[in-house]
Amino acid sequence: MKRFLLLYVSLCIVRLSYPQIGLQQFINNPALKHASVGVQVTDLKTGKTIVSHDPQKSLTPASVTKIITSATALELLGGEYRYVTHVALDENDPTRILVVGSGDPTLGSEAFGDNPTAFFINVTDALKKELQPDKDYSIYVVDNLFGYDGISPEWTWIDMGNYYASGSYGISIFDNSYRLFFDTSDWNAPPRILRTEPEMKKIRFSNFLTLNTSGSDNGYIYGVPFSYDRTIKGNIPAGKAGFSIKGDIPDPGLFLGETLTDYLIRSGIKISRVETARSDYLAKKPQPYKVGKIVHTQTSRPMKDIVKEVNVKSNNHYAEHLIRTIGRAQNADIYSDPLQAGIDYIKKFWEQQGVPTASLTLYDGSGLAPQDAFSPAFLNEVLFFMYSKSKNYSVFFDSLPVTGQDGTLRSFMRGTKYEGKISAKSGSIGGVQCYSGYLMDGSKQYVFTVMVNKFNGTRSQVRSAIEKFLSTL
Repeated sequence: MKRFLLLYVSLCIVRLSYPQIGLQQFINNPALKHASVGVQVTDLKTGKTIVSHDPQKSLTPASVTKIITSATALELLGGEYRYVTHVALDENDPTRILVVGSGDPTLGSEAFGDNPTAFFINVTDALKKELQPDKDYSIYVVDNLFGYDGISPEWTWIDMGNYYASGSYGISIFDNSYRLFFDTSDWNAPPRILRTEPEMKKIRFSNFLTLNTSGSDNGYIYGVPFSYDRTIKGNIPAGKAGFSIKGDIPDPGLFLGETLTDYLIRSGIKISRVETARSDYLAKKPQPYKVGKIVHTQTSRPMKDIVKEVNVKSNNHYAEHLIRTIGRAQNADIYSDPLQAGIDYIKKFWEQQGVPTASLTLYDGSGLAPQDAFSPAFLNEVLFFMYSKSKNYSVFFDSLPVTGQDGTLRSFMRGTKYEGKISAKSGSIGGVQCYSGYLMDGSKQYVFTVMVNKFNGTRSQVRSAIEKFLSTL
């Protein structure tokens, strides 16, 4: 009997020490020799720490920041919250068409497989019933809900102008992005610009792209919001008749107004002028319109679908709209900074839930800002709260990609014992690789966060090291 008891105790000790051994091997991995590493693994049933390493250290999180943004949006707004965009006639001037935005990032989005032009088709049909073909009309796009500082001041120049760093405003259209197509079939000539989709008539491109034989897309479009000058640098694959890269639409509100104008003119409605609220906003003029008869209302997908897109596809554009929506819900003054208000609310909310926020520094909602920082312990507590106390847990959990199956985790942990058993968010920018989420394997239910900064190995080596560590849990 004593021998069996001794054997049982020995097996328990080995089982308990295995994650610690795996953690030590992970930290000692040559790819992490000069890296800053933070790890926290917590048992969801007991709240006890399974294993940790520098769990209180603030590290750059990259896109695992979206866990905080999406969780906070769900707690504040709920999974059934929807954005609404109104198209109306101006009560003070019936010849003026108003498009009033509420910050909907899904308008014309390709994320859900819907027809991206449905908004324009439906609005045109509705307006044709209200407008007279022998009159001249104008369009005024009210896109000022979030102001016009649409990007974080901490974003870097190398990101601005690219689709993943598009501005966030009261009006969004087509994910605030376009595709720029090239012909690279001539190996002895630089890439030749073919077209943009949708057509961007005003943008002036300075093309410094070169070709590569690796097949890699290393092409980037640089430029600042509301400027139509764009510089293209880097290299793209040779031997392609139609290769594309993506950039941001400089002025989404105006682009929506101009696109609607094209639709209306083709249907026989005369449009003589298109403008947005930007000039009046910057001049701090009184509101020059009064919403009259609403002729069309566009309603977004519910918040539960939006946060799933944020987390599965790591959609920066959606995340940035979410944090500004959070902020504007706290302060309706359109001249207040919705981004800062969103950041302030996130800190306040989690402090009210008993989650210490001393390690938390945010400059955006997506994690693109290199100065964002928080600790593994903080993120674990957020995840633990969502599991144990939130009525939105099911929606939140279902919004996370699953290992070996979808999104940014499609190839992560594939072929391991935890394929399909981890729902988590990944995060990566230059020198940063993080994973955070839930491990659910029968009675083994953990929440974990692994953050690695400034690693000297390759990204694939770091990912492999993290996979090996998680396999020891």
